[in-house]
Amino acid sequence: MQVPAGFLGARGRIEAAVRFGKVALVKADGSFGRAGITNAAAAAAKAHQLTYGSTWAAAMSVALKAAWQAARTARARAAH
Repeated sequence: MQVPAGFLGARGRIEAAVRFGKVALVKADGSFGRAGITNAAAAAAKAHQLTYGSTWAAAMSVALKAAWQAARTARARAAH
């Protein structure tokens, strides 16, 4: 499986946003924080657009994939 261009950078930006407390990908009850996921993805998509010059749709696609992957990882980490 090939990773889309900019995926790892988007994932890094999202994880940094979580680490610095800017967004919450998982709520206290263990459910996904969709607002936080969307906000993190939008910020990562803006950076992706600046770096790669892609369309907004392509940038959001990469960023949302990265955000949901980070959210699933965070939820699994919180469960254990």
